[in-house]
Amino acid sequence: MSEVGRRRFLAGAGAAAVGVAATSALGTTAVAQEAEAGVSLPATTVRPGDSRYIDMVRGTNPRWIGSPEAVRVVNSTAQVVAAVQEAVTAGKQIGVRSGGHCYEDFVYNGKQVVLDLSELDDIGYDPAVNAISVGAGANLFQVYEALYRVWGVIIPGGSCATVGAGGHITGGGYGLNSRQFGLTVDYLYGVEVVVVDATGKARAIIATREANDPNRELWWAHTGGGGGNFGVVTRFLLKSRTATGTDPSAFLPKPPSEIFLHSVALNWKDVTEADFTTVVNNFGKWHEQNSAPDSPYAGLFGLLKLNKRTIDPVTKAIGGQVAMTTQADATVPNARKLLDDFLAYVFNGVQAPRTANIMRAGHIPALPQFEEPQRLPWLNGTYALSGGGWEFRGDYKSAYLRKAHTPEQVAATYKALTAEYNNPNALVQIDSYGCKINSVASGDTAVPQRDSIMKLQYQVYWKDPAEDAQHLQWFRTFYSSVYASTGGVPVPNAVTDGCYVNYPDIDLQDPTFNKSGVPWSTLYYKGSYPRLRQVKAKYDPRNIFRHRQSVEP
Repeated sequence: MSEVGRRRFLAGAGAAAVGVAATSALGTTAVAQEAEAGVSLPATTVRPGDSRYIDMVRGTNPRWIGSPEAVRVVNSTAQVVAAVQEAVTAGKQIGVRSGGHCYEDFVYNGKQVVLDLSELDDIGYDPAVNAISVGAGANLFQVYEALYRVWGVIIPGGSCATVGAGGHITGGGYGLNSRQFGLTVDYLYGVEVVVVDATGKARAIIATREANDPNRELWWAHTGGGGGNFGVVTRFLLKSRTATGTDPSAFLPKPPSEIFLHSVALNWKDVTEADFTTVVNNFGKWHEQNSAPDSPYAGLFGLLKLNKRTIDPVTKAIGGQVAMTTQADATVPNARKLLDDFLAYVFNGVQAPRTANIMRAGHIPALPQFEEPQRLPWLNGTYALSGGGWEFRGDYKSAYLRKAHTPEQVAATYKALTAEYNNPNALVQIDSYGCKINSVASGDTAVPQRDSIMKLQYQVYWKDPAEDAQHLQWFRTFYSSVYASTGGVPVPNAVTDGCYVNYPDIDLQDPTFNKSGVPWSTLYYKGSYPRLRQVKAKYDPRNIFRHRQSVEP
């Protein structure tokens, strides 16, 4: 049975929570109803000694294994309110887990109580607010399957199937459909959030983007302000700004019925520094020319994966690949020619022969079956690129690019990827960005980077905890060298534009690694940070919801 078949699907009223009156966006009260009469899950507490405990105190990165006093598995907003109130009354620090993909140890570090939202995964239409409702515990593929199969619509979210909606959407939410449709938060009509007031009382609030909503600033803070900052999001309300009527099939974008998928690689043994430089420069220059909101290439998204070159210690054979995977709308006029022209541009002047992509890159599997472009139905193509299940230890860093890499950045990247450090599971992935994303003004959402054309994700993975220091040293040196001219981090300027809050990096607040003098908060939020702090002060005055890089009160 599919995830959709197993999930509670709400087609009717009030998806808030049983027994909880949530303050609504319109100043009225929406009293929650049971999702299905007679069918519910109780709140569950898992403590040390329980056989389930070890499974419930870790996410996808085994570097971060917690030891909370209790994990509370909650299934409704009412249960969240009760769990939060109990923890606050007892003076316990609270962590919140949606999908378990946080790149840092923000969920478990120093937390006595962790709220597990994985069963808070209802998806459906809520007539009380006339929007599609998605539980914060639903993973992305649960959301895609439900919205697409039932209404033929999607959110333009990420490609990793098991990422939870709670963290993904609050940080902005982007993926392979974002150049065509924008960020997920561009369709966020409202949020239901459990907050704690100055007296220590927990309550649920529904905040929307409506101009007359007294809680509108709380909605805005969740359009890119990141998770774990203001309260516990229990569900998201989704609807386009231009949507009218009450038909959910008109609330969100409809993906193309078919897409092209293509994946090709260059073997490192064939790649010269000139080839490497040419590919990176061509990819960047193409995006400089084809990232306007009205570009005919808005339906094309490329992932250039610059994997680490390796050398066999015995045979001295060079291993590894530089790979590029492309998804393109197959239904637009001249779709195949657009794809072919893109490929020709990126590989123009490269002497190394192209071959099949036979190596996994981060959480993306090897894709040798797409050496020749394949035309697939949208949902099937989305399955083909899904990631997840990456059980290595890992570390991550990020950057936005407004223009192609500078020569110094390319040279530093080549030097790091060809260094003696011999780890095949290290890379920097350069993702397409721009187009429809950049049609939204910087201050309209809490995502301020609205004129970038590429987004970079630096990744390194390994298995042995005893090797942590050596891998982190190489990784930090790599990243710092690329942005050496701006203090080791991608300071907002004409070329770079800071970092992505959903790829959190604790090194950004360490002057050992960030020598720029620009604080981590500016790298993530730029000029939006003071406004986020105002929201924090109003809705979390006791700083209940905090982690090592949370919005300051």
